[in-house]
Amino acid sequence: MNKRFEGYVSVITGGNSGIGSATAHLFRNEGAKVALFGRNHTKMASVLNELGSDSLGFIGDVTSTTDLQCFFNEVKQKYGKIDSLFVNAGISKSASIEQMSEEFFDELFNVNVKGSMFTIKLALPLMKENSSIVVTTSNTLHNGYDQLSAYSATKGALRSMVRSLSAELLSRKIRINSICPGPIATRLLTKDFDQSTHDSIMSNIAENIPVKRMGEANEIAKAVLFLSSTDSSFMTGEEIIVDGGMTAIG
Repeated sequence: MNKRFEGYVSVITGGNSGIGSATAHLFRNEGAKVALFGRNHTKMASVLNELGSDSLGFIGDVTSTTDLQCFFNEVKQKYGKIDSLFVNAGISKSASIEQMSEEFFDELFNVNVKGSMFTIKLALPLMKENSSIVVTTSNTLHNGYDQLSAYSATKGALRSMVRSLSAELLSRKIRINSICPGPIATRLLTKDFDQSTHDSIMSNIAENIPVKRMGEANEIAKAVLFLSSTDSSFMTGEEIIVDGGMTAIG
């Protein structure tokens, strides 16, 4: 049976959990070799064990260009190229404008915006014609949410970055698009709460989604694979919103 990504090398940042991990598994199932960049040793080891010995995992800080360069050096040594780059590493934090500190603001922009920009910059030397980049944004850039002004601003910056880079990368024949998730049932949203509080928060969020449920990481991963494949060859600078109707219906 032919696999869509046989012979591909797929690189994923934020790859050791949630959407990143789900995407890595789908790429492997479709024949790709996978290289992951993440922060958590334990989670990374678990994901690599599931993916197989020919996968690559790297522990680092996405805000460090040194760490990113070391990662891409390892990708080059092991695989020699990148066919698809999924720029997924990011953090989500909330604060009112009165509570917001410079440190809070800088952390969000350093991880979400700087980290994404320099991930792309340092990956480009390994990317040939007809390769693809997908960047994770968020439906918060389309909808106003209490205490998410800084986080939403980082995602709005990424959406603008994708548009501009789509024009810049035309001459290299590299496509770049964004995937825009709504609330996804991962621990990222509730990592600071116990299970009971987590369940309550998830239930309350689901009630405000038109389809009345949270999204699953695998549903985002399937859209990422579409944007990474030749099925989306006539798309660049575009955005796919996967949020259960929140943006379209309200």
